[in-house]
Amino acid sequence: MEARSIFRNISPLDHRYSLSEQELFDALAPWISEEGVIASCVKAEIALITAHLTQRGGLSPELKAALEKAGAAVNSAEVYAEEAKTKHNIRALVQVLKRKVPPETVALVHLGATSVDILDTALAYRMQGLTREVLLPRLRNLELCLCTLAEQEAASPQVGRTHGQHAVPITLGFALAEYVSRLGKSIVEIERRVQDLKGKLAGAVGAYNAAALITSDPEALERLYLQELRLEPSEHSTQLVEPEYLLRLLLEFNVAFGILANLADDLRNLQRSEIGELRETFEADQVGSSTMPQKRNPWNAEHVKSLWKAFMPRVMTFFMDQISEHQRDLTNSASQRFIADYVCGFSLAVSRMTNIIQGLKPDQERLWYNLKGEQGGGVPGGIMAEPAYILLAETGVSDAHEVIRKVTLKAEQDRCSFAEALFRETPVFERIWGKLEELGLAASPEEALRFFENPQNYCGLAVQKAKALAGKYRILATRTEPVDN
Repeated sequence: MEARSIFRNISPLDHRYSLSEQELFDALAPWISEEGVIASCVKAEIALITAHLTQRGGLSPELKAALEKAGAAVNSAEVYAEEAKTKHNIRALVQVLKRKVPPETVALVHLGATSVDILDTALAYRMQGLTREVLLPRLRNLELCLCTLAEQEAASPQVGRTHGQHAVPITLGFALAEYVSRLGKSIVEIERRVQDLKGKLAGAVGAYNAAALITSDPEALERLYLQELRLEPSEHSTQLVEPEYLLRLLLEFNVAFGILANLADDLRNLQRSEIGELRETFEADQVGSSTMPQKRNPWNAEHVKSLWKAFMPRVMTFFMDQISEHQRDLTNSASQRFIADYVCGFSLAVSRMTNIIQGLKPDQERLWYNLKGEQGGGVPGGIMAEPAYILLAETGVSDAHEVIRKVTLKAEQDRCSFAEALFRETPVFERIWGKLEELGLAASPEEALRFFENPQNYCGLAVQKAKALAGKYRILATRTEPVDN
């Protein structure tokens, strides 16, 4: 088959991204390229011959080696050329394979199987392989990078934000620990779901009609076939494997994809000029704008979000492929091929996010500046209004929230900080100081004032939670065995 320029490919996955992510594409190709699809179907056909020979007691090491050699000799171009004549992909593969295998096994090629016994089983085999060999290692590496950054920044004070407004103090490590926890749980679920993928050798309608003419124990033959591919049988088959096994794995991929998109949004927003708490790595020769030389855009985070926008809607197709009339129709034939594109897009997002996290630069001065700056309403230090209200309420003041709300309004009116306005409200401040003294947080009015002038003192369990979650998910990400839920 004549090679063509990579730039004549239609999908950006096959030119723009395959060039920029060569290592990733090399890892994905054995599992989701067309060459990989054909190779996995050949592997399934060889597994079927092996199962027949094993059940009949005729499999020798030499014959097994000859079959594997025959399978390796099948190439995609040869199968496609045959399909041009047969107009049927699996029958074309069978015809080609028959010309390669040892003569004494030719009659066993595809014996007792229907096309989907090969296609669905080969798809499960590929999805299992790419998940275990490509996706999970990269997801775990990303998780470890997040754990490291959360640990490093566990005590770096940051202003918390809700509704886009300053809320109360947290730490940068705590903010990152959200994604450590969310992604960590999704990885565990992916590990669990990939173990559930199934195959089949149940024939045209799933009732083992053909296999029952070949052997007295069709299900034993099915198990032998699937053992060669490290799979188990679908509990019930029509012509298809029950679709929910694969659907649930793909849905968990999409859960993880959504977590990455959410993280990308947060990282992008924290790089806004008016916030400036984080910065992506920007290389010496890199250009941010074709006309504005000063620009350093958060383009990697934007790219992750854009990939999610492109591929997330395909989940609707995964759901639609759940439906097949009676024992099978062909409405999933074309749509299911695009699972490969989705997996590739997800893998690209994982790779890009890993690069972001590894090169992310927190700006400690800016973190501190924003923490002590103005919040909604224009009150410097206003994020300390909550502890003032809580402490005042703890002294028995029933309308403490309203009292402190009026203090924030006074601070805005007098153009002073919240701490200064609170200090001027002597009866209120004295009650609060008394409570701080009781808690061992302030031994004098001056120390009480400093408590409200330094919002990093009011971070709750942010530091402890960041460290604990990073530690927990670091252990999970370095496990060699799947977590059993």
